[in-house]
Amino acid sequence: MSTLPATMTRALSASKGACARHRGFTLIEMLIVMALIALLLTLALPRYFTGLDTAREAVLRENLRTSREAIDKFYGDQGRFPDSLDELVARRYLRSLPLDPVAGGTRGWVLVAPEAPFKGQVSDLRSSAPGAAHDGTAFNTW
Repeated sequence: MSTLPATMTRALSASKGACARHRGFTLIEMLIVMALIALLLTLALPRYFTGLDTAREAVLRENLRTSREAIDKFYGDQGRFPDSLDELVARRYLRSLPLDPVAGGTRGWVLVAPEAPFKGQVSDLRSSAPGAAHDGTAFNTW
């Protein structure tokens, strides 16, 4: 004999059957979830990639500012402009060669030579990256 009353036994067996029937998701439920995820991705991914581009532009501006400041300090200390960016690193005005995150490397800089009466080879540098920033200015004009 069972120690449980008949009504509880029926309720337990009914709930076991209900659990067995609802263990997984139907194909329609899975398609709806996947459609919602795809919708959210179409909204989020453009913002993510725009944020990445904006961050690259900010890093490029900061690296240009820091490098130009180092060139100015070198000129103030030495009385001439450096012959290369490597000289700035060798004399510890920069810790390492600056990265151009838009062009993708440390060697893609366009070096600008000083005008005639000044000595040295590098008075300014510009990015060699093609294209324009989000504000419409070309990278090679910064």
